[in-house]
This record gives sequence, structure tokens and C-alpha cells, in this order.
Amino acid sequence: MESVQAIKQRFGIIGNSQSLNRAIEKAIQVAPTDISVLVTGESGVGKESIPKIIHQLSHRKHNKYIAVNCGAIPEGTIDSELFGHEKGAFTGATQTREGYFEVADGGTIFLDEVGELPLTTQVRLLRVLENGEFLKVGSSKVQKTNVRIVAATNVNMFEAIQKEKFREDLYYRLSTVDIHLPPLRDRQEDIHLLFRKFASDFALKYKMPTVKLTDNAVQALLKHRWSGNIRQLRNIAEQVSVLEQDRTISIDTLRSYLPTSGNNLPAVIKTSKAESDFSSEREILYKVLFDMKSDLNDLKKLTMELMKNGNVKDVEKNNESLIQKIYGNDDEEDADYEDSLDNTNTEVISIPEHSSNNEEINTIQDKYHFAEEIEEEETLSLHDKELELIKKSLERHSGKRKLAAAELGISERTLYRKIKQYDL
Repeated sequence: MESVQAIKQRFGIIGNSQSLNRAIEKAIQVAPTDISVLVTGESGVGKESIPKIIHQLSHRKHNKYIAVNCGAIPEGTIDSELFGHEKGAFTGATQTREGYFEVADGGTIFLDEVGELPLTTQVRLLRVLENGEFLKVGSSKVQKTNVRIVAATNVNMFEAIQKEKFREDLYYRLSTVDIHLPPLRDRQEDIHLLFRKFASDFALKYKMPTVKLTDNAVQALLKHRWSGNIRQLRNIAEQVSVLEQDRTISIDTLRSYLPTSGNNLPAVIKTSKAESDFSSEREILYKVLFDMKSDLNDLKKLTMELMKNGNVKDVEKNNESLIQKIYGNDDEEDADYEDSLDNTNTEVISIPEHSSNNEEINTIQDKYHFAEEIEEEETLSLHDKELELIKKSLERHSGKRKLAAAELGISERTLYRKIKQYDL
């Protein structure tokens, strides 16, 4: 069995951190078996190196090794790519095609970004893992394959399982052994080492002297978060190597190449919740407006009955539920109402119960002529219309609440509550 250091040299792996060494040790130990392996870690940490180590140290090393980026294949064609298809299986299938599982029989398939697989493809993959069987697209003939699967993902698989984007049974079949590669920020002792290696490679590639960092620049390099991990570090080393004429890089020069924030990747803003909240508020507003219009129509109906009939008691009796809906329950009035009656002019005007005299009817209708204004212009503000009616009635009767209450068809106590409510 080869040592960790020998494997690093063979596969060009740079670094001496303990977590990196542990990941390589696990790959060496699991390589001679046919156990499925799941490699996890952030994007840019070098997950693609582990499947190569496993394949080259296994008994399958003389057979095919195929790396498949599951996130780069369209959902409609991924089944055909992985398992093949029969001629005429779909539009454009002009001939039978072998899939990766058929081509790599006896070898190893590396499924990168396996968390991006569609659920239908996950079912097919689970069958391959369980008994080595698969069906070509458009075929009913079961085929066998002897393929070792090594998968990798930067997705949080437990979250994906909870959101029902990834099958739990498939996850446990893939992750018989889980190898985690640490992010670059957790390998601080390797950051400068990697930068020097990249700077040396680019100096050779572009035929120019190798750049070197000052001590302060090295400290800035170590303190950076490196959200893009090794891939981002390599990119910075290449930019500095190509663009800077002075081959000694100061801290100010280096900072000009580093992102101002720890994460310069595009941010995804979730708007579904905000849209949902706005939709709910809009529905509530519509309901309130329709309720106000309904209440206003009820008030118009009550006022018109007073105008036509002129019998307050009959109107109040026949519309008891409507009056209670509009003006509330008299029993809920403020306790200090009785005290307010001491300074109130209690002169009452009598309205005839059965008026057959046209002159009396005209007099009553004249008292309520202001209510006809409701018909002229429709409004959804019940508050404004009620306030207007109360104000006009009080002005008509010089502030005498009993007369105004009788005219409005409500009790004096209810009128008193409305006066307090509207601060009249």
C-alpha cells in the first residue's frame, strides 16, 4: 500500500494539513474494495482527485474510468447518457446508443454533482447500486453491469433529503464510505504553499520570473476567506503572475486582486416569502373594502326606509339586526355615559307613528334630505359617511343629542359613543 506522501506526489496534491491527509488515507484504504464512496466538500476543494486515487489503486485500474458531471447534462437526456437508448426511443434517436454504465462495465464511474440528478434518474441509479441492473431508454430488456460508483457533491444532502430533492435510500447506498475534503480556510498552513506552487507553474507557462509575496502580503493571503477555495486561489495567482511587472507583491497590490468581501459569488435573494406576504395583505385589503361597501349599502337602505316610512320605531324594530351590525350593542357603552347627561339639553321632538298627512311626510323627508346625497356619489368609506351624517344631524339640532339620535334612528347612548369615537 502506497503512503500518503507518495500518493500526493503521484497525483499532484499540495498540502500537509491533517484533515487533507485523513481524506487521502480513507481513499487509499477503501480503494481495493468495491464499496461505493461519496466525496463531499465545497466547490473548488479538489473533490475530483479522490475518485482518481480510488480507481488507480483498485483492481479496476486497467478498465474504463468515466467522469460524468451530472449538473451539466440536461434533465431530458441524462437517462440516455447514463443508460443508453434504443433506436426510435425518442425524437432524434436514429440509432441505438450505449450509455456510460454499459461502456464502463468493469471499471469506475465518477458521478460529479450527484445531488443535481433528477428524481426519476435517482430511481434508475438505485437499481444499479442494488443489483447492477439497468434498462436502456425505450427498451424492456434488463442489462447487467459491473461498475463501481464514486459520487461527489457540494450540496448539503440532509437538507436535500428533507426537501424531497434527493432520495434517502440512494444517499445511504452512495455514502457507504463518506470522504470529506476540508475548505481551504481550514487549511491555513497550505494556502501559501499552494500559492507558491501555482506562481511557479504560471511563471514556467508564461516564461517569466516567479512572483513572490512580502511578509505582510502572506498574512493577508492567510486571513482571506477563500470562498472559491483552491480554484479561487489559483485564479488570483494567475492574475498576479500575468499582470504585475514588479515580481515582488506587496500587501496593497495583493489586496487589489482580492474581493472586498469574503464571498464575491452572486447572491440568490429569496422573494417567494415577500410575494406571499404581499398577496395575503392585498387579499385582506380587498375583503375590508368589500365589507365597507356592504356596510355602506346597509346604511343607505336604513336611511331610505326612514325617509319613506317616517316611523322610527317600526324601522328600528324591522331592522334590529342591521342597526346592531352598524352601530354596535348598546350594552357595551362607556360607563360614564350617565354623567354626561347632566349638562345636556333633553328637549325631544316627536315623530308621528302613523302619518297620513302629506305635509307631515314632506317635513320628515325634508329632515332626511341630506341622506339623498349618498346616492349621488358612491364611496367605500363607511367611516367618512357615518361621520358626515352625525355631524349634519347635530348641526341641524344645534348639538341636541336626543333630537339628533331620534333623527338618525339610533339610541342616544349609541350616538354618545359615536361622538366620543369621532371626537366631535
